[in-house]
Amino acid sequence: MSVRETDMAERVRVSTARGPEVASRVGIVLGVAILICFCTGLLSHWIQHPPSWFWWPAHPVWLYRVTQGAHVISGVAAIPLLLVKLWAVYPKLFQRPLIGSPLRALERGSIALLVGAILFELVTGLLNIAQYYPWNFFFPTAHYAMAYVAVGALAVHLAVKLPVIRDALSRPLEPAKSADAVGRRHVSRRAVLTAAWVSAGAASLVVAGQTVPFLRWAAVLAPRSGEGPQGLPVNRSARAAGVVDRARDLAYRLTVVVGDRKRQFTRDELLAMPQTHARLPIACVEGWSASAEWTGVRLRDLLAAVGAYPGSDVLFRSLETSGIYSSSVLPQRHAVDAETLVALSLNGETLDIDHGYPCRLIAPSRPGVLQTKWLSTIEVLP
Repeated sequence: MSVRETDMAERVRVSTARGPEVASRVGIVLGVAILICFCTGLLSHWIQHPPSWFWWPAHPVWLYRVTQGAHVISGVAAIPLLLVKLWAVYPKLFQRPLIGSPLRALERGSIALLVGAILFELVTGLLNIAQYYPWNFFFPTAHYAMAYVAVGALAVHLAVKLPVIRDALSRPLEPAKSADAVGRRHVSRRAVLTAAWVSAGAASLVVAGQTVPFLRWAAVLAPRSGEGPQGLPVNRSARAAGVVDRARDLAYRLTVVVGDRKRQFTRDELLAMPQTHARLPIACVEGWSASAEWTGVRLRDLLAAVGAYPGSDVLFRSLETSGIYSSSVLPQRHAVDAETLVALSLNGETLDIDHGYPCRLIAPSRPGVLQTKWLSTIEVLP
């Protein structure tokens, strides 16, 4: 590079905040947010669709609440960070040649794939929080698959750009001004970075309250932060599930199957059994969670009243027949837990129909979509 070109490059670095110095620093934090989002998202997916080797504990009872809250908060925080990152590298994205050498082609391809995958993940994840689905694909499957694409592209991008990142981090954030740049007004890199951190913090704050109770007041953009029957939000109402008449039917019976033995219980018979109280959070995959006082029959006691419980996984079926979460399988370690209940009351009141009346499953450290409402059948699996 000639002296003139070097001088011009230095003037550009002096007069603009765009460049690797800002991009590298924001990129590191963005990468951390993406990795947190990826790891916690994997956990949530494996809990709902467990591989044979996967193990998830029942205690502490708030564990899923923390991991899924971190998933949503880190994802939301990544949005302003990504925008700042793209702003910082925007001129570089369209530099000629667009393809060039094989290494440059790999770099260009990894950037295109990375940006596209992350945008897909953040946009669809944000719309999922609001339960708005303007697409024809199944969100959990697509979101899960694209997460691997995003992380893979991120790994390739980091491998290709590592020398540039190391060089950018080794240079001072604000270089000395050239003589003819003195007095020229420009946005400093520190100002851009400050804006990035403040924006990410603000984005986190306005949704974190749906997970963190003492931040409820700040959750102005959280779709669900505590409102609902009996003080709990509702994702799917009884009317939407089409179970209102069956749930209120006087002929309702809960069928419990243990091996070759079967017994049916009326709600009054369930109420006549020893009742257990448990304070458990209900945590949804959309990121919101809230703690409540649940009262009902311990699952292990209910199973024992029918037959000898062999210590297997337990299948729960709902009065709802059409939804993808009309049934769930509870692992054995949760089934035997003392705080796993067939709940009949919530916060000292008869269970509201939108929360699962006449009875529902509530177990520690489980996603809300697996806490089956409007129970019709409980069956111990072979």
